[in-house]
Amino acid sequence: MPLRRPARLLAAGALVLAAPALTSCGFDYATDRVYTPGVGTNDRSQTVDVLGAVVVSAEDGSGTLVATFVNNDNEADATITDVAGAGDDAELTVEGFSTITVPANGLVNLADAETPITVSGDFDSGAFLTLQFTFGDGSTVEQDVPTVPDCYEYAGLDESADTPTPADECEPQAPVGEVESAEH
Repeated sequence: MPLRRPARLLAAGALVLAAPALTSCGFDYATDRVYTPGVGTNDRSQTVDVLGAVVVSAEDGSGTLVATFVNNDNEADATITDVAGAGDDAELTVEGFSTITVPANGLVNLADAETPITVSGDFDSGAFLTLQFTFGDGSTVEQDVPTVPDCYEYAGLDESADTPTPADECEPQAPVGEVESAEH
């Protein structure tokens, strides 16, 4: 019997040492975090979520706002009463906007809107524009909205441009400048 006691103590000691490693394996997995794979920005701080907001731009200085507004209130309609440039982008001009009504527990996608909301100002494709969304209850949300080229899934969505982006400009371009090769 004396030989079994040290074996039990050794097994118990190993279990005590292994317990922290074995019990913490499941914490903070990347799949446990909220993550929306997409280019657009999201804001879920109000009753109305602003999801996938982008400005689709076929030419520098103009673009079309595309976003989805989701009303999380199950009983009352909600409204977006204004969209404007904010902060460093207060000089932006937003045209074509009229009050948007989002039905209770419903959504409105600006990509499907009859009248596009166009944004113009001093910006290039790839820039982030600070836009302020004002809701019917007086609350506001500011978002840094990316500008994306009128290509791929956004092709044809920029209503502000005279001509769409040519297909060859949608192809990935070579880096500008010299690229030194790494020698091992």
